[in-house]
Amino acid sequence: MSPTTDFAAKVLKWKLHQIGGGKINGKHGYDVGSSKAFQVIDPDAYDLLLIPGGQAPAAFRWNEAALEIVRDFFEKDKLVAAICHGPQVLVSAGVVQGRRATCYGSVVEEIKGAGATYEDGAVVVDRNLITSRRPSDLGAFVREVLTALHRLADLKGATGVPFTKDSALSGAKAER
Repeated sequence: MSPTTDFAAKVLKWKLHQIGGGKINGKHGYDVGSSKAFQVIDPDAYDLLLIPGGQAPAAFRWNEAALEIVRDFFEKDKLVAAICHGPQVLVSAGVVQGRRATCYGSVVEEIKGAGATYEDGAVVVDRNLITSRRPSDLGAFVREVLTALHRLADLKGATGVPFTKDSALSGAKAER
């Protein structure tokens, strides 16, 4: 087992949530059960908000409960990662102004219009925000998410204090 898969197997606990709970049918035909509806999620129970791409953002980017979760993560400087069309949810939540981000090509003007500085890179890290353009950038995206989670785990393990924008991610590089 590699250090990355060992870390993921021992440390990461994840849950999938959606608008009404129940099953989600993925792009490639896989069914995945969701744990809860957005309305009953306590954002304080999570360290990472990962917003997928594809058609999912269009399905929940106007759901007020989902947007409140996004805003809560940003207000508390907690880790947020979004890929492909995922940044559309960030736009709808009103949290990208003044931030650096990347996204799928068809979302670029929307990101810029919301006040973000668009960067055309495989992954962009801006403090607690990690964004990526498309599925072919998944390697870089996952690397940065795992790097941030490693830093967070180290910080929590060493000090018992929560993640802040001035701690774990403040020195992360945008492109490697």
